[in-house]
Amino acid sequence: MAIFSKRNKLKKDYDARFIRLLEETRSDWHTAQAVESHLDDYNLDAIAKRKTLESIHFYLYKEAKRRQVVYKPN
Repeated sequence: MAIFSKRNKLKKDYDARFIRLLEETRSDWHTAQAVESHLDDYNLDAIAKRKTLESIHFYLYKEAKRRQVVYKPN
């Protein structure tokens, strides 16, 4: 019985870390979007950074779905 409670506790801990990581990548992605929208010229570095952060966020989002982690963005 103690094995299952330890497993559940570990899952909750890692799920909390994962959700925090998802929130951080989401905020980074939105910041990069805001920076890109405020630029006057066509800046390839800003676009590449936004697309990289976007792909990381959606990868983590799909991973959360696969792990069945409940994540509700604000």
